[in-house]
Amino acid sequence: MRTAVYAGSFDPPTNGHLWMIEQGLALFDRLIVAIGTNPSKSYTFTVAERLSLLKASVPANENLAIEHFDNRYLVDYAKEQGAKYILRGIRSPGDYEYERVMRHINNDLAPTITTCFLMPPRELAQVSSSMVESLIGPQGWEKTVERYVPPPVFEALKAK
Repeated sequence: MRTAVYAGSFDPPTNGHLWMIEQGLALFDRLIVAIGTNPSKSYTFTVAERLSLLKASVPANENLAIEHFDNRYLVDYAKEQGAKYILRGIRSPGDYEYERVMRHINNDLAPTITTCFLMPPRELAQVSSSMVESLIGPQGWEKTVERYVPPPVFEALKAK
């Protein structure tokens, strides 16, 4: 069984994340969407909220697990889960440089795990959690943000 881990903070989950999940499910027999925690980062949503938002935004699929991992390297988590692949998205040259370095470090730590990169379509290429968060606040933000996130996330952002 080809198992992949797609990890991120998902704060908040975006339509770009959903596209990656959809593609991951098409490419792998099992996909684990793993919410990681970075202690140096502040979050809009708690881990429990992000788990709930992802589960509410993605259609149920027996080949999909949505989980959380903490205080471990991603490759160690992937090995614990029996995954042979890490799925990552590249939207920009900055993403490419960061992901290239991480791929090599991950290979040093776990040479049996392969990193696979996907590039989202043009309409999703600039969508990131931080971009969505930066749009919240000014008058009329709801109309702008609504197009970039799934409906359950949009409702949660309005409630915050």
